[in-house]
Amino acid sequence: MSTLDEITKEKQRIDDAIARVDAQREKLVGQFSELEAAERVLARYSKGVPAGRTASANTPTIATQAAASARQRGRRRTTIAIPAGGGRGSSNLSDQVLALATGKTPQEIAAVCKGARPNHVGAAIARHKRAGRIEERDGRLYAMQSIEQRAAV
Repeated sequence: MSTLDEITKEKQRIDDAIARVDAQREKLVGQFSELEAAERVLARYSKGVPAGRTASANTPTIATQAAASARQRGRRRTTIAIPAGGGRGSSNLSDQVLALATGKTPQEIAAVCKGARPNHVGAAIARHKRAGRIEERDGRLYAMQSIEQRAAV
């Protein structure tokens, strides 16, 4: 085997290893961002003393810096117009979906949520299902009783 062939083969092996490391890094960045989102949700919905930011959330890591640089290369965020009435409506889409989960199909819920895109309604339903707040029986969605409601019954 010639020296040039050996160099080409070694270069290909290194390129493959770098591709595997990059794929693993992207996977870990995704998992890290999911954990941060879960931490924010838990802090938002936890009872009692509001949880402060953890030390890991205060110090940016290499993964968050890489994720931030990847986001900067992507599409820029657009600003959302605020309605003339001032603040939000009566509640956000997630709360509306949870309130409407009384034996309705996802299509019926999407039809009732005026002004909301169907994929956003579907995403809200999926989040509630993952969190265990909504269950699906026979193609219809039902809100689960919260702990406080179960204790009252």
